[in-house]
Amino acid sequence: MHVREMARLAPSPAFVIDLGRLRHNLAILEDVRRHSGAKILLALKAFAMWSLFPLIRRSLDGVCASSPWEARLGHEEFGGEVHSFAAALKTEEVEELLETSSHISFNSFNQLERFRPLWDPLRRRVSVGLRVNPEHSEGANPLYDPCAPNSRLGICRREFTGRSLNGVEGLHFHTLCEQLFEPLERTARVFEEKFGPFLPDMKWLNLGGGHHITRDGYDIAGLVKLIHHFRDRYGVDIYLEPGEAVVIGTGVLVSEVLDVVHNGMDIAILDVSVTCHMPDVLEMPYRPDIDNGYAAGEKPYTYRLAGPSCLAGDVIGDWSFEKPISPGDRLTFLDMAHYTMVKTTTFNGIRHPHLCSFDPQTEDFKIYRSFTFADFKSRLS
Repeated sequence: MHVREMARLAPSPAFVIDLGRLRHNLAILEDVRRHSGAKILLALKAFAMWSLFPLIRRSLDGVCASSPWEARLGHEEFGGEVHSFAAALKTEEVEELLETSSHISFNSFNQLERFRPLWDPLRRRVSVGLRVNPEHSEGANPLYDPCAPNSRLGICRREFTGRSLNGVEGLHFHTLCEQLFEPLERTARVFEEKFGPFLPDMKWLNLGGGHHITRDGYDIAGLVKLIHHFRDRYGVDIYLEPGEAVVIGTGVLVSEVLDVVHNGMDIAILDVSVTCHMPDVLEMPYRPDIDNGYAAGEKPYTYRLAGPSCLAGDVIGDWSFEKPISPGDRLTFLDMAHYTMVKTTTFNGIRHPHLCSFDPQTEDFKIYRSFTFADFKSRLS
């Protein structure tokens, strides 16, 4: 990835997408589509920079959405199929989704039946499914585990007893988070044991997201074989809805050192905020890599990197460097495309990073959007 060139050209702060790496990821996903016959959707909850949709849609079949607004964005800017799911919906939200979606998965039999008068007349245009919960956990962090105990996500097998599946054309499970193939294989085995008897009456099966298909070490051959198993045995179309896999390794967050203070250790205050721009660092917790940055104590100069907000915990973490860092220096955080731009906030009125791209084939650097005070002001009244 052309990190230093991107950091040199970008204003600070800025998210910059490497279009070369994005094409690399899309080529892998396109290869999976070709060999497996599966359809692959972009999960907008992970990445929704719609200016890049014209490139992404050359390789993928559509998007999956978690709200009416995401569905509308996919419908208007991406095209193709739009698969929608939410834990619960209002009447007006279902009405809106039926205008923008090709597929809707409900999270309970209650919602399926409550909204049947709305979706049943549109069955030729919108395919309805149910999200199921295999009750098989593969996630290490309960915050990101849809199968954690007492999860609100998906219908357990016992709830199917005595229920009508009239009009239901697909099943959807989502159990993974940033994982390779083996957790999917184990989950699929449990899913098939519990829900396999329903598949002969279905048209499609959605294997959800969280698949790190484009990461080194992913067993693509195993994935293709698993997809063929379900397609051949049950005659269903297979969908995958990765978000991170589309943009792994494509993005950087360029920052600038504003000041260096000392309180027990050297603390560098940057123009990026962990709470405003990198919330997964607090939530996961996730530690990003830094270009030319190392673990604390590994190199001669160790700093705590922190944001400019008033939150005491606006701390990114501790890194060491070969040379001292000073105000005006650039620090570039790596792999900052997924779950970054979609989660940013305007807490404290801190400016959003610019949204940019760099194309290594042409060396073209482009700023798609720069945020202004009007963007901050318009969020509230």
